[in-house]
Amino acid sequence: MLEKRQAGAVLGPRLRTGLVLLALVMVSVNLRPAITTVAGVMGQVPGVFGVDPTLLPLLGTLPVLAFGVSGPMGPWLARRFGTGRAVAVALLVLAAALVVRATVPALLLPGTFLAGSAIMTASVLVPQIVKANRGTGWWTGLCTMGFGLGAALGAGLVQPLEQAFGGNLPSALAVWAVPALMGAFLIHRSGGRPTTAPTTAGTITPGTITPGSITAGSTTAEEVTPLRKQRTAWAVTAFFGLQAMLYFAITSWLAVYLVSRGLSPADSAALLAWFSLAGLPASLLAPVLASRPAILRILAPGLGMTVALALLGVLAAPAELQFTAVGILGVVQSAGFGLAMALVVIRSAGPQSAGRLSAMSQGLGFALASLGPLLAGMLHAMTGGWEVTFWVLAAEAVVLAGAGFLAIRGPLVSVESAEISQQDAVNPSPVR
Repeated sequence: MLEKRQAGAVLGPRLRTGLVLLALVMVSVNLRPAITTVAGVMGQVPGVFGVDPTLLPLLGTLPVLAFGVSGPMGPWLARRFGTGRAVAVALLVLAAALVVRATVPALLLPGTFLAGSAIMTASVLVPQIVKANRGTGWWTGLCTMGFGLGAALGAGLVQPLEQAFGGNLPSALAVWAVPALMGAFLIHRSGGRPTTAPTTAGTITPGTITPGSITAGSTTAEEVTPLRKQRTAWAVTAFFGLQAMLYFAITSWLAVYLVSRGLSPADSAALLAWFSLAGLPASLLAPVLASRPAILRILAPGLGMTVALALLGVLAAPAELQFTAVGILGVVQSAGFGLAMALVVIRSAGPQSAGRLSAMSQGLGFALASLGPLLAGMLHAMTGGWEVTFWVLAAEAVVLAGAGFLAIRGPLVSVESAEISQQDAVNPSPVR
């Protein structure tokens, strides 16, 4: 009887851990199709939804702008409702936005902005849940791979779905609300609750505090440096923003560049999809490798330099070698995103610090990233070619290497004490 009880005690936490991880991956898969489905059928949007063609660039920019302004929403909702419920609410809003923008043509632009805000709200809380569950690099890697998988599925399935629905594009866009609802159910079911035992009583560590260690109604905010004054936080934010800026610049203009090199539009679109698919393994492995300090010291600055070389490789490669060159660029670019997500977890002291750092790095980072496509397009228009654009992007990648070097130096980012109150002392779990 005792053995059965012990087996059940072991199995229970394992099942809960598996459920939380499954929920996180499902959440991650839902955080890109809202963008890539529209990008894949952008040419059909004016005719189907009656949108002025001059507004199409705005349609592509709105999600990134929403990312930049809605970053603080995630931590705010997490403090009020708990992290798991906050993510579930964000996915419910995302599902509603996907349906509304597809079925009400006048709400296509507002619905896209709302979808972007919901995506950002959920996205910034993923590292917080990973940190609260003391997830390994595999956790972060599976989540970042989920982002890439969702992007590839959204771009690759929207046209087959349109055909399956008898040529009805709104239905092909609205159907992506179904996996969003599934993700909301899973994350609410798991609650995102920590699956590891709390810290030993009588000690105070980042992210936990024991009853009696603070007085009623008091906080220890004065003992903590504000996030905006922590140089590690700014270095992580710079790394996240620069890699995202490169990503959006590349995905916005790579197909156009390849057409200028003599490839057909169909081949150029296929290579753009290959850019995303080639990077999936790298987005999984980069966070795993980053969990090893000796590798992290090389990986953080080294990725920036590798991205610079890969960009120049795409610029120099003849048309027949672009498959290889674009594939290499996809690998190193996706590894950069995986590392950026991993740094939020690795360089934060506790779950609440991870949530706040995630909001800062993704909020400001995506605001910076929105300038990437604009800058690349302006340079191309001013010079009439692509050489200057690629060299400037390569120079930005060198700056990315510097940000990676600084991100792994210095103290961990910590705001835990600033967030702790007597209620936290009674219930130390940061995810409810």
